[in-house]
Amino acid sequence: MIQAVAEYNGGGYLIYAENFAGAFVRGKTKDEALSKFESEIKQYAHWAGLTLASDFSFDVRIVQEKESGLQICDADSDVIFDSEKLPLIRAEYGELKALALKSARDFLALYESVPNKTGTVLSPRKTFYGNMPLTADEMYSHTKNVNSYYFGEIGTEASNLPDILSCRREGFAKLESSPFFLENAVYDGSYGEQWSLRKVCRRFIWHDRIHAKAIYKMSVKLCGKNSVSNPFCFNL
Repeated sequence: MIQAVAEYNGGGYLIYAENFAGAFVRGKTKDEALSKFESEIKQYAHWAGLTLASDFSFDVRIVQEKESGLQICDADSDVIFDSEKLPLIRAEYGELKALALKSARDFLALYESVPNKTGTVLSPRKTFYGNMPLTADEMYSHTKNVNSYYFGEIGTEASNLPDILSCRREGFAKLESSPFFLENAVYDGSYGEQWSLRKVCRRFIWHDRIHAKAIYKMSVKLCGKNSVSNPFCFNL
């Protein structure tokens, strides 16, 4: 069964799979979003190397809901799961860290495979964070450059250089220099948003996944499906 956390308002639904860190669906209505979960979880499991049991149920149980004043339609999000406030054991942290680093590694591989990194088929559009990234270069830069922000929200100084994988590795290394990092303290961060180490790991995977899908979809249209790698196992 998929355990889900829903963030919503009149502009739509953003629903996370709590038991598949970083997996998510969106829709103008709850039913539209929920109808996408089976495909999302199958793609996610393929990417993560997970084998779903033959009797795995794609039924969804919503365990937490939050009505938001943010631009949910643009994937603006600030929810912290109740489960993201619990202490971590080292093995679970190791699994989350490994997924966050795999996500960065695969994002970099996807970006590097794009033949035309400065071209686009998209039209300019404003989002809650400014102009929407249109090219592979812009999408990669935007995704890489949340590294210092996310780690900074839990009190860890990190950079955004030289690349998305290296800076994420550096952030985790600095985080682990604290003897108390597995306590998974909850921080009051920017804009009134709460953060924890669990949430940072989930947000990295989720944010990578959003923009990897955007790069892949745009680049397939621009360059052709056979010209771009698909390490996230997206089905278009």
